Amino acid sequence: MKKTFITTHKKIKTARLFEGFKHEISKYLKRERRKTLPDGYDYWDFNCRFGKDAEHSEAIHVSAINKSISWAETEQLKSFYLEVIAEASIRTKKPITEQDTPSKD
Repeated sequence: MKKTFITTHKKIKTARLFEGFKHEISKYLKRERRKTLPDGYDYWDFNCRFGKDAEHSEAIHVSAINKSISWAETEQLKSFYLEVIAEASIRTKKPITEQDTPSKD
């Protein structure tokens, strides 16, 4: 999904528009996660970008999408750009550090 969201409408209030944007993105993520994974992959990962427009967008984590949309609402932007691309990935184990191991006291 590569989309520029227009945040003004002559009949719909701004807060309701932003709720609708968040709902639309949530539906998209759920739909993408339901797709069958290719052989050898564990989960769907999402490459996300957010910004005032496509040229000035920055990479964000999928969990920061709602925060970014809320930021756009507080800044009263006339429009914003959001890109969410699904990609099949393989889970990797996190390396164990001394802080992660329990102490034997």
